[in-house]
Amino acid sequence: MAQNASMEEFEALLNENLEMDTPDEGSVVKGKVIAIEAGQAIIDVGYKMEGRVDLKEFANPGEQPDISVGDEVEVYLRAAENARGEAVISHEMARREAAWDRLEKAYADEERVEGAIFGRVKGGFTVDLGGAVAFLPGSQVDVRPVRDAGPLMGLKQPFQILKMDRRRGNIVVSRRAILEESRAEQRAEVIANLTEGQAVDGVVKNITEYGAFVDLGGVDGLLHVTDMAWRRVNHPSEILSIGETVKVQVIKINKETHRISLGMKQLQEDPWDLVSAKYPLGSTHTGRVTNITDYGAFVELEPGVEGLVHVSEMSWTKKNVHPGKIVSTSQEVEVMVLEIDPAKRRVSLGLKQTMRNPWEVFAEQYPPGTEVEGEVKNITEFGLFVGMEGDIDGMVHLSDLSWDERGEDAIQSYKKGDVVQAVVSDVDVEKERISLSIKALGGDKFSEAVGGVKRGSIVTVTVTAIEDGGIEVEYEGMKSFIRRSDLSRDRSEQRPERFSVGDKVDARVTNIDSKTRRLGLSIKAREIAEEKEAVQQFGSSDSGASLGDILGAALKGDK
Repeated sequence: MAQNASMEEFEALLNENLEMDTPDEGSVVKGKVIAIEAGQAIIDVGYKMEGRVDLKEFANPGEQPDISVGDEVEVYLRAAENARGEAVISHEMARREAAWDRLEKAYADEERVEGAIFGRVKGGFTVDLGGAVAFLPGSQVDVRPVRDAGPLMGLKQPFQILKMDRRRGNIVVSRRAILEESRAEQRAEVIANLTEGQAVDGVVKNITEYGAFVDLGGVDGLLHVTDMAWRRVNHPSEILSIGETVKVQVIKINKETHRISLGMKQLQEDPWDLVSAKYPLGSTHTGRVTNITDYGAFVELEPGVEGLVHVSEMSWTKKNVHPGKIVSTSQEVEVMVLEIDPAKRRVSLGLKQTMRNPWEVFAEQYPPGTEVEGEVKNITEFGLFVGMEGDIDGMVHLSDLSWDERGEDAIQSYKKGDVVQAVVSDVDVEKERISLSIKALGGDKFSEAVGGVKRGSIVTVTVTAIEDGGIEVEYEGMKSFIRRSDLSRDRSEQRPERFSVGDKVDARVTNIDSKTRRLGLSIKAREIAEEKEAVQQFGSSDSGASLGDILGAALKGDK
């Protein structure tokens, strides 16, 4: 009995010893490298168990294997024995298991982990985190897009774990989060040492359309294009280049957003301090056109001092044209100072004021009554516009086209491009108007013809046409018409056909209409007047003499 008890105790001790020394499959165990051959390390994991591991499992990405005989290493026991009687082990899986334990703790504690980028995949990169492989999205590589990630490959650096799933074997990391955190700490330190109004040196880091970003030693400040110089700067690249060291002044610091506004012109003398003294009102200066807009052109009088020539002050004659048709960028022009507003830093300039008013020049050279010549520029419903010297137009109203024709009829004989002669009627410099008259050429024939004629005068006219309603006659080149009822005192003689074209006829002037330029004539009125005169001279109504006797005597007296 005693012997059986001792055997049972021995067996129990032996089983206990075997359970303690034999590792469990699926666990990480320590082993010793006992040999290296054929690209593999032979490792003794105890309990007379040996296994083989490829040497590449002992190498970091991009490096040579670091393993020697006698080294103690950790391996993952996948199986206690394979077909060859060897243990199936893996150093890489041991590293991965250890790495996952370490990374899960770091992820829970929000700690940084060290790793190295070793490969490129779609959408990003692969990172070795000391045995575990993580995915680094392209957007998480840097705070700005990275065009060439070559310098970052294989470099040990810290990363922040964004997400991990051990069951699926997924880990997502970020390098950008580390950089932003470092930049935030650095920015806070730099900003703490900056004060508004302070002058500092910086390096131009980036140039955009609206300004430049200047590195102040770990923190960027924005130098807006309007704060680079007192003069107009169309693009920052005109005065700055990337990598250039510049002296700037801190204009404003936003403690909450850590944004810094910088200026260069604030360190220079403000040219506007002397503008009023250097550019008195009414003075003329030569400047350079820097910018052209729909409403005018900006002219630089000196670096930092620009004035606006409004479109209304650009030309005496070109009223509705774009400023770009009058001046061009970089053109040197002479301008006059019209107004200065130092508070708003504005100067109003005039271009046309440096040239004489063409209407004043015209009025001096061509006073009323002067004959001029010009080309018909435009024809409207109320007259002709004729081009004059000085690029100005004069207008011939419908009523000033012809003495004889209606204006609506007379204008039909003109077309654009015709060269016409006219007489200056009036020049209104203030309203910029020139009145011309074509019909006044050669004087007023009607006034000359009827200058000595009065109502009641007897004139001799020439018959020019026979019509049913009367006869058309002409006096000194002026047309007139004698109606049928005015052809004779005797109704039987009021016949137009008794006259012939070319006949000379005496008629009495009954009306002078300067507006219609017509003489009112009547043969009947002449005969009645002659009869009345004869009665007065040779008899009376109660003398007993007959009308035939009186007229006979009158006719005899005329002979």
